[in-house]
Amino acid sequence: MLELFRAFSLRCVQIEEAIRLGDDQRVTALDRHVEPLVEAILACRAANLLEVYMQLRFVSHLISQDADDSASVTEHTSVLSYLLDGYFGAHGPDWRVPSPQDVRIEPPPAYVPDTDNGQFLNAVILESLPDRVAVLTRDYRYLYSNPANSAHLNRKPMELIGRHLSEFIGEERFAECAKHKLDNCFAGDQIDYTYECLAGSGGSRQERCRMSPLRDAGGTVIGALLVMEDLDRLSQAA
Repeated sequence: MLELFRAFSLRCVQIEEAIRLGDDQRVTALDRHVEPLVEAILACRAANLLEVYMQLRFVSHLISQDADDSASVTEHTSVLSYLLDGYFGAHGPDWRVPSPQDVRIEPPPAYVPDTDNGQFLNAVILESLPDRVAVLTRDYRYLYSNPANSAHLNRKPMELIGRHLSEFIGEERFAECAKHKLDNCFAGDQIDYTYECLAGSGGSRQERCRMSPLRDAGGTVIGALLVMEDLDRLSQAA
């Protein structure tokens, strides 16, 4: 599924560039490939929690993009319901119908250390944080970027999916620092370090990077959760 997201992201970038250049013929040619990619992404069966999350977020992106087209919104909403039923079951009670009073509500599963527990990828939390947050796959590619990190990289969140980290920090910095730390994180280590980040004014800022292994329900490390804090901003706020 990640390859499909990469292809979709690349196609969006190409279309935006063609629009910027005023090349209507290329826009039309590229646009013909968008719908088949969307259909392929929606038809794909997610293999793990991260892919489920990205697929559902993708549908949310489509709904937001077509908010002014009621027919498209209705169609995307139907797809979202279909995916939810497929992944989480269609036989539970309807959310609009109150449960009978005599039905016992089971307590939630116990917290399991070092697993997702529904917290790492809580979009409401991640997208409201002032800190930069990203999820990288084991091949060092973006699977998620919150608005703060996307703005820092001057990209839209959907444009980062599938892009290699080295595209944004440079091959040298990736090879000499980031790759080694990410490999340790993928091996199960918690990583915490500080580094200098170039500022818009030409100066530099101190940032703290924390890397946490992201595991599936079976305990296998499937990625890394990165949180980058601007230490200069924190010290100024204090």
